[in-house]
Amino acid sequence: MASGSTSEPLDRIDKQKGQNLGAVQPKLEPFLPRKDHNPRELKSWAKRTGFVSIFSGETTSTSFREHDKKSDIGGLDLEKDLERNGSSSPKIEIDPVLGRARNRGLEIEPGLGSTHGLQKDGAEPILGEKFEERKIDLNGNGDRNGNGHGVAGTSTLGIQQKKEDENVESVVAIEEYQDGEEPGGQWPTMNCGLKDNPVPLIYYGLQHYLSLAGSLILIPLIIVPAMGGTDKDTATVISTMLLVSGITTILHSYFGTRLPLVQGSSFVYLAPALVIVNSQEYRNLTEHKFRHIMRELQGAIIVGSIFQSILGFSGLMSRLLRLINPVVVAPTVAAVGLAFFSYGFPQAGSCVEIGLPQILLLLIFTLYLRGISVLGHRVFRIYAVPLSIVIIWAYAFFLTAGGAYSYKGCSPNIPSSNILTDACIKHAYTMKHCRTDVSNAWRTAAWVRIPYPLQWGIPIFHLRTSIIMIVVSLVASVDSVGTYHSASLRSGSKPPTPGIVSRGIGLEGFCSVLAGLWGSGTGSTTLTENVHTIDITKVASRRAVQLGAAFLILFSFVGKVGAVLASIPQALAAATLCFMWALIVVLGLLTLQYSQPSNFRNITIVGVSLFLGLSVPAYFQQYQPKSSLILPSYFVPFSAASSGPFHTGSRQFFIMKPPLFCSADGCQLDFSMNALLSLSMVVTLLVAFVLDNTVPGSRQERGVYIWSTAEDVVADPSSLSDYSLPSKVAPYFRW
Repeated sequence: MASGSTSEPLDRIDKQKGQNLGAVQPKLEPFLPRKDHNPRELKSWAKRTGFVSIFSGETTSTSFREHDKKSDIGGLDLEKDLERNGSSSPKIEIDPVLGRARNRGLEIEPGLGSTHGLQKDGAEPILGEKFEERKIDLNGNGDRNGNGHGVAGTSTLGIQQKKEDENVESVVAIEEYQDGEEPGGQWPTMNCGLKDNPVPLIYYGLQHYLSLAGSLILIPLIIVPAMGGTDKDTATVISTMLLVSGITTILHSYFGTRLPLVQGSSFVYLAPALVIVNSQEYRNLTEHKFRHIMRELQGAIIVGSIFQSILGFSGLMSRLLRLINPVVVAPTVAAVGLAFFSYGFPQAGSCVEIGLPQILLLLIFTLYLRGISVLGHRVFRIYAVPLSIVIIWAYAFFLTAGGAYSYKGCSPNIPSSNILTDACIKHAYTMKHCRTDVSNAWRTAAWVRIPYPLQWGIPIFHLRTSIIMIVVSLVASVDSVGTYHSASLRSGSKPPTPGIVSRGIGLEGFCSVLAGLWGSGTGSTTLTENVHTIDITKVASRRAVQLGAAFLILFSFVGKVGAVLASIPQALAAATLCFMWALIVVLGLLTLQYSQPSNFRNITIVGVSLFLGLSVPAYFQQYQPKSSLILPSYFVPFSAASSGPFHTGSRQFFIMKPPLFCSADGCQLDFSMNALLSLSMVVTLLVAFVLDNTVPGSRQERGVYIWSTAEDVVADPSSLSDYSLPSKVAPYFRW
């Protein structure tokens, strides 16, 4: 291999470049230097462009510095060759006026007969050379000379230069367009930015919430019947959820992270609520069962939310962020969706002629028809959930009207009375889950009803249920951390600072306290599906989300709205939730894109966490021989709290105790531990958190979240203006 150590070839190259310079270089007009230049803006081009390295999800130029120091791939050491040539390594600087790269010193490029920067076959530049060219290209230059004019010295050099540039451009294009990104590491262009006020503001606001309809209205259809509530109770809880979601979303958009994120009843709180509902203590209640359980949930949610609020407003959450990484968030969020696999299709299959078409229609809309536009809008992709519900709901109505679920001697209006007739016992379950006229709430509900705090009574506070909700609030915080990071990138904003994240978590805790006071049955948190909604609607307008929240509050005052939604058949709701829970699993695993998903360390942690997160709860759930005879099969996995294998032995110190209730501290702890270890998301979070923070791994391997820092704010105060609080409120949050 020719070393090119003599200066004669280099002199000849420079002479040839000078001869061809006048023919290639265009005439440039004189320019005036920028007067408003701020040198700190060019502190790091990676931070300004949001560039993502191919080795990790970090948005820093660490990989470039490492490759500059060590570029001996293929046995070629550029630093040693330069030392042998008596030359220094190339220096790349940023012109403070032009805002682009310029070279100082000798440039590394293939000379005549030289193989520097090429493999032996001379066809492809080495990786170190690609990185060097990539740095220059992304800084605004057209060639490796740093002059931006594309000057080639000889025809041979020009051809080689062109081939290398094409190779580099193809590599950059492949890496930066993956996962729907655009050049420069940015996410796809939004139709509406964070601060935009589009003309069809009402349309965009309603569109945002319609795409989240499944998450906002379907939880009461599961939890209220399990609590022994009536159709009227279901309608009231739906109206309460709409009100709480609207209020908390507006609060979060003004005083939280200020990202366009909808707050609502999260599936994170659904599983622990079902565990409490199906405990042995409440299983045998007959009078006022719904109100008693609701008050118990209210007390537990309030205590857990106060803990979450303290965690955020004290700043402790900003300290914990260094321990919460994508490898922890991904399996935890995925476990939230996987926890309901025993409920999903068993409930949807109770009326298979309704549940199965709903699942198929959702898949057709979201996968096969996602690219079809109607009047410039991809209606099938954006409105897949509400559109499919309306179609299958109408189909179920025609089945009901046609007599498909009418049986001789069985009353269609009060299916619960069918258990008194032997001939109708086998049809009662089908009529309850399939008929569209089972609910009479839409006939008896008032037109105007305003949900109010403590409408179910004074909350009941027990230590055992409070411990459960405190731990669940930690899971909800981890879920929100991943949502904040993903939503900020998709909205075109810089990642928030740890202080802003902590502020958002604190306000979520305060919003969950409001949910506990109003009695929605679950806590309020940032919906994971927000990330998917921003992706498909291309709308990240804060004002649109606020206007949509105002409509939710308005709809909550109309009692008929909640009553109509309460009449959705349970099989239809369960089929829709099968898709929603699967979507949460996908959104959770998608968080791994910020780490190295193919790294053995990461995939092992994720795999072990998910497996144990499903297997350990299955061990605790097998200790309910009595429950399996009383509860429906899809609720048996949520009844392990009362009869699980965890026993502290402290009951022996108490001689007098009720047969079903236990007031001793040991019994309280037994209930809490059995309940927590029967929840998939809690076990998954525990395993992933311990493994990710104890198994050795570099920051690149772990994909550590990159949050904005105080130095970024000092360098560019306007960079985080998207998260700035209103001027009258900001002084109170400086601490």
